Amino acid sequence: MKATVHVMLKQAVLDPQGEAVKTALGALGFEGVEAVRQGKVIELDLAETDAEAARAAVTAMCEKLLANTVIESFRVEVA
Repeated sequence: MKATVHVMLKQAVLDPQGEAVKTALGALGFEGVEAVRQGKVIELDLAETDAEAARAAVTAMCEKLLANTVIESFRVEVA
């Protein structure tokens, strides 16, 4: 089973990398980009065959290691 985790900074947290990307896009001539938020995607191959058990395990992984839940939010997709 595969799981994908999307991790993003919470909206209230400043995103200096996103601002740098926005500035660089403007410098390259890409106009109209009003905001950029940068995050990360983590793909996991799991031995688990039950989707709910896999989701629970990946959620625990996020809470313990994959995301800093103080400043980041995460979304888990299991397929």
